Amino acid sequence: MKILVTGAAGFIGSGVMLRLASRGDEVVGIDNINDYYDVRLKYGRLEAAGFERPFVGGDFFVSKRFPNCRFGKVAIDDADALNSLFSAEKFDKVVNLAAQAGVRYSITNPYAYIQSNIIGFVNVLEGCRNFNVKHLVFASSSSVYGLNSKVPFNETDNVDKPVSLYAASKKSDELMAFAYSKLYGFASTGLRYFTVYGPWGRPDMSPMLFASSILSGKPINVFNHGDMLRDFTFIDDIVEGTLRVVDSMPTPSEASGGVPYSIYNIGCGHPVKLMDFISTLEDALGKKAEKNFMDMQQGDVYETYADTTKLQQDLGYKPKVSLKEGVDRFVEWYLSSKNPLKEND
Repeated sequence: MKILVTGAAGFIGSGVMLRLASRGDEVVGIDNINDYYDVRLKYGRLEAAGFERPFVGGDFFVSKRFPNCRFGKVAIDDADALNSLFSAEKFDKVVNLAAQAGVRYSITNPYAYIQSNIIGFVNVLEGCRNFNVKHLVFASSSSVYGLNSKVPFNETDNVDKPVSLYAASKKSDELMAFAYSKLYGFASTGLRYFTVYGPWGRPDMSPMLFASSILSGKPINVFNHGDMLRDFTFIDDIVEGTLRVVDSMPTPSEASGGVPYSIYNIGCGHPVKLMDFISTLEDALGKKAEKNFMDMQQGDVYETYADTTKLQQDLGYKPKVSLKEGVDRFVEWYLSSKNPLKEND
């Protein structure tokens, strides 16, 4: 099986690429390695997968760990480059994890989301359409639930009230994928990820921000005065759920209007109070945080809570890593020499 993984230098993408390669699939990973956050993390993830710098645009490099895995610096919003890649490689499946991430960043940088999450995603869809890809798996987000007040969030809930452009762009991806599957017959599956954390995580997300500030003696910003809940899900569980979806193509059904299309929540299914998460992190670090309590930020929601019944019933997915174990493993990595940002603390 030949599989393209976009966003392969990202948090989830690098984990998915590594797992696919380790089980023997032929994997091609691409990423534009942009500077939305510190690129040392992106390079570090690639190096952990066996790739060595420099990554020159247009060239592909073979992993020293997995000869069946290659990586190239390619952006999904570069239509010509992506079209050439699809034409040359003839992928069986595509896992699209490339996107401009971040709810708060979308408030001040809207065009970045249109360029990557809309234009880039259309380029991926066109590649799947024109080069006979059997199955497209793509990252959506729990953010699509927006103002939904019913918990836990179920895939059948209304998602027409996003509270950020990021969420709106992800809902747009779901709609575009459905249309392409209807029009051109290839299967597509969207994954609504819930608050992913763990080793190699993004530095703009709370675990990394909190750990850095706590260790350096700086106050942490606690939004909505700590009255928030998040469905924290460990990266290994996220990768496992993603691979199960990659291996199981949706078939036309009554629920999908006869289109080979499906949507799944991937989360822990056990929302945690933000203050409890902070306490668990303090225990793992052996140091208390100085807290700066603030109002809710624009674009944020009070609670995320995944109903993962559908993924469990269809594909046997069940998250295994508890919050304490996950935080302990994150802190172990964060304090180790594997963390390329450790020198800043």
